[in-house]
Amino acid sequence: MNIGDVALASGLPAKTIRYYEDIGLVRPARRRNGYRDFERSDIHKLAFLNRARSLGFSIEECRTLLSLYEDRQRASADVKRLAKDHVLRIEQKIDELRGLHATLSQLVESCHGDDRPDCPILDDLSGAVASE
Repeated sequence: MNIGDVALASGLPAKTIRYYEDIGLVRPARRRNGYRDFERSDIHKLAFLNRARSLGFSIEECRTLLSLYEDRQRASADVKRLAKDHVLRIEQKIDELRGLHATLSQLVESCHGDDRPDCPILDDLSGAVASE
């Protein structure tokens, strides 16, 4: 199967598939003419990677997940630990985003948004102390 067909089947752009090949996540066979020759198992791996990336796993975490998926002797505890660590990082990001939201919302509320040049948002971004 060629890369165009695999892209359609896996939901990934051909450029991403080539990148995943370059970093060793997938290793399609090569025809005599040098073209990639993907198999169904490659499509399955690529769909797996697509889903894992959509859940925010890093490339290295995807590499580990794929390795665990292919290891029939794996302990599910290893998979759970990886996913649990990822959930904790997501929760930290959510907390950070809530803080950013609160700060930016306060700045937006304090800005008059009229024709005057003074702007608490720009003052904050520049490090200047807002004066009212």
